[in-house]
Amino acid sequence: MNGHHAALGDKLDALTVPATLVERLPDGAVRCLACAHRCLIREGRRGICQVRFNQNGTLFAPYGYAAGIHADPIEKKPFYHVMPGSAALTFGMLGCDMHCSFCQNWISSQTLRDGAAGVEPVRVTASQIVAAARRSGATAVVSSYNEPLITAEWAIDVFKEARQHNLVCGFVSNGNATPTVLDALRPWAQIYKIDLKTMQDKHYRQLGAVLQHILDGIRMVYDRGFWLEIVTLVVPGFNDSAAELAEAARFIASVSVDIPWHVTAFHGDYQMTEPRNTNARDLLRAVEIGREQGLRYVYAGNLPGHVADTENTYCPHCRTLLVERRGYFIRQSRITPSGACPACGTRIPGVWS
Repeated sequence: MNGHHAALGDKLDALTVPATLVERLPDGAVRCLACAHRCLIREGRRGICQVRFNQNGTLFAPYGYAAGIHADPIEKKPFYHVMPGSAALTFGMLGCDMHCSFCQNWISSQTLRDGAAGVEPVRVTASQIVAAARRSGATAVVSSYNEPLITAEWAIDVFKEARQHNLVCGFVSNGNATPTVLDALRPWAQIYKIDLKTMQDKHYRQLGAVLQHILDGIRMVYDRGFWLEIVTLVVPGFNDSAAELAEAARFIASVSVDIPWHVTAFHGDYQMTEPRNTNARDLLRAVEIGREQGLRYVYAGNLPGHVADTENTYCPHCRTLLVERRGYFIRQSRITPSGACPACGTRIPGVWS
């Protein structure tokens, strides 16, 4: 660990509080319940995420800082069935419980793992984040950029404050969750996006997780009544076979055919620059596969204007155009405030007001 890195580590260790997502064990050990790794952390050691650690028998969790705060279109998260055209104030921290070679946010997620990564943490209070959201006119507050499960204690305190101002709250997550963390989150958060990265366990293990834990996470999030949207980054040669995409879509449909599935384009990043970039034809094929498996809302992302009408939302019953998008820009939104198709009255699932 170089000097800069050691200094950053010390700063992050200072920006912590005793964790609540924890089980105490004999001999000063603890089991962390923030993510599905359920790390057994002995005195003086860290979890896989590197940012939760055991000091004198107490698990400490990140708290009271942000590594990035931005107001973004909610479509960028991406949420397509949550208040189209509104802004989401997004805050992120540092660290992750996975190590994807194609991570697009690696500068913040791989802090403390990769000497080239690292963003200075900025001290901030929950009320300052919420004040920034209100100033920016955002209607939602979202924890993203790194893996929010591992900093859930902090996010929950931000969300408690945000809910007092009627802001919608959510996670943009890898889905590697435990029942404990989701139960703690559910009273305060309404929306949840999960990356389903592959249907091959060996590939998930290369990224630092177990496929079954992610599939369980998706079911648990849905069963608890969060509004859920799922994203698959289509990486040529990694997860883009027709069989694997069909398997992913089949699994999502088995949870609910109303879950929006975003298939998005890969571009070489971080340590994965070998595969070619995903093209529009790849995405249109993935959309077709998703629809064949019965999913009602399949969207192509990251290639605005090149994917025919697959950025738009249509009524599954009468095919009326409900939300017309180009990238993050909403050209029109015709869903009624109660969340129905104006033409036939079919209820469109989502968070519309």
